[in-house]
Amino acid sequence: MKYLAILLLALVLPCTAAATDYTVRPKLSQLRFTGTYQGADFHGRFDQWTAAISYDPAKLADSRFDVTVTLASAHTGDHDQDSALPGTSFFDVARFPTAHFVTTGFHRDGNQVIAEGLLTLRGITRPVSLGVLFKSQGSSATLDVAGKVRRLDFGVGSGDYADTSVIGAVVKITAHLQLVRK
Repeated sequence: MKYLAILLLALVLPCTAAATDYTVRPKLSQLRFTGTYQGADFHGRFDQWTAAISYDPAKLADSRFDVTVTLASAHTGDHDQDSALPGTSFFDVARFPTAHFVTTGFHRDGNQVIAEGLLTLRGITRPVSLGVLFKSQGSSATLDVAGKVRRLDFGVGSGDYADTSVIGAVVKITAHLQLVRK
């Protein structure tokens, strides 16, 4: 009986479904943010980040995103903003060089897939939801995610910069990833 159980387990394990692991093609991928300053949108990007992606829309329970962002790599194209972002009032990269997002689960909301996760920024961890759009194309895929964070929830923009009438409270996060199946 013991051997029968082992045999059945050996037969079942290879059939266990798992999400597909992907490698990100960094030169074709982007991690961006949009905020408002004095009522006008400003756009930025992070140039250095890593992402471990395991995803299958049919196997959401087995899917996972794990993203680490080097905060000093933020660029907006505006000299004043770019020089302020690494400082203690915003990202404080000397104390908190990276931000980290990891999923805690996925669910469907109508036709939309939502990735629930935890974002750690400036040593503060808060839940964040991201809309997910995934398109598989043979051995490659594209993954687009979008969500919003309230910057003050993470202490981004302290002192005079905490005034949300000057710098908006909400920052939009978007990513477009080109993936290759491992």
